[in-house]
Amino acid sequence: MKYMDPAILGRFLRTVQNGSRLLGLDVGEKYVGLAISDPLNKVASPLSVLVRKKSNLDLVAMDFQKLVSELSVAGFVVGLPLDRYQKSRDGNEMHLFVDDLSRTGKLNNSLPYTYWNECFSSKVIDLLIEPLKLHPVEAKTMHDKFAAVTILQGYLDYMNKRLKSEAAEANPSDNVVHVGGNAGDSKKEKEGLSCLFRSLSC
Repeated sequence: MKYMDPAILGRFLRTVQNGSRLLGLDVGEKYVGLAISDPLNKVASPLSVLVRKKSNLDLVAMDFQKLVSELSVAGFVVGLPLDRYQKSRDGNEMHLFVDDLSRTGKLNNSLPYTYWNECFSSKVIDLLIEPLKLHPVEAKTMHDKFAAVTILQGYLDYMNKRLKSEAAEANPSDNVVHVGGNAGDSKKEKEGLSCLFRSLSC
């Protein structure tokens, strides 16, 4: 596994096979919530929750290996708690998990991952789940899955907005609307434009 800057991961996705997805991870002390993007990488959906233990790290890595293969996962988006864009002490937990996962050798060394701010994900999910009055175990499972959704969706929104902006800068002519007729225009089109200009001049 190798780290990629969030912006670079977005560009990387354009070079891989169509339908390749991203996997979002909400890493906790005991559980890892997972979310998956759609094949167009527009929308994140809850997937599952994995139990995290030092003793079962190889099994967790094998689960990731299976997901990468079955769901055409092209990269990971790992939630990282940031405070005013400075890494918090809790962030070490995420770095250690990624490092341990890489050391198992179960995942491709070239599989990219990036980090995304998860600072507000837990608070948002808690506010949504609290009114449901769920059993603590069920509430925790739902919390972890939807925290991963919040992380991944935040990244997808950023990525798509950035890629759209870069495409517009690379092809500025695509944003120009040309109004006017030429020799090949039909009489109807000319009349329509004429009416349009008359209405604007009133």
